[in-house]
Parts: sequence; structure tokens; C-alpha cells
Amino acid sequence: MNEYDFNILRLAGQGYCCAQIVVQLALELQGKENRGLVRAMSALCHGFPDNRGTCGALTGAACLLGNYAGKGAPEEEEHERLALMLAELGEWFERQYASLYGGISCSDIVDDGKPDTTVCGGLVSACYGQAMTILVENGFDPED
Repeated sequence: MNEYDFNILRLAGQGYCCAQIVVQLALELQGKENRGLVRAMSALCHGFPDNRGTCGALTGAACLLGNYAGKGAPEEEEHERLALMLAELGEWFERQYASLYGGISCSDIVDDGKPDTTVCGGLVSACYGQAMTILVENGFDPED
């Protein structure tokens, strides 16, 4: 069990979905609150645009990377490594889970896209951990 798995359980118990949990964990690590971002992440719950879409834990982790490395204001530029970080995340997820579940969509992973706390909790934990690893390897301080 990771140090953040208890926080995943806490957030799931509060009714947050996979994509929301991944981003909320990062916000809490930073000591920040961004209700708009957390609400926006609900659009990725259970796959997008429906349960045949990509797993929300993965899309949530991609948004987490974008939250650190994406363009957020007119005077900012997207970090030069964002595309590579996103590609690394996607390739990792496919290597780890596509053959295990027969794909990377929500419906491939869980029956009819209905959340399964055992499966989804593990994916949220793994995706959050991988995103944090990618950030650190690319010079980002996840607490900043």
C-alpha cells in the first residue's frame, strides 16, 4: 500500500470519481484548492464520452501532468517536455494494463463501466504514482 492509498479511499468515500481523485491528490499535496478543476474532472469519470472511452484514472493522470506543465496564462508557454511526458504515461498504461484487461477503456477494465473499488482504486493509485514519477523525472517538484 502506498502512502496516498488512504487518501484515495477517503476521497472515494466522499463520492469523487477516479479522474477527480487523481487531480485532488495533487492539489492536496500542493496545499491548494481548485474546485473548478475538480468539477471539470468529473467529465472524465467512467470513461469519456461514455464507458467505452479511455479509463478515467489515466485521463485524470494526463490532466495532472497538464496542470503542472501546460499553458495556464497568456504569458506562459507549455513546458517543452509535456508531450513527451504524456506519451510516456500513455505508453506505460498500455504496457501495464491493455493486455490484462483487453484494452484501456473503462468498459474494458470494469464491467459495463461500473466502478469497482478494488480495480479502480488500484488503477488510481498506480496512475497517480506514475504521474508523480514522471513529473519528478522531468524536473518538476510535485509540491510546488
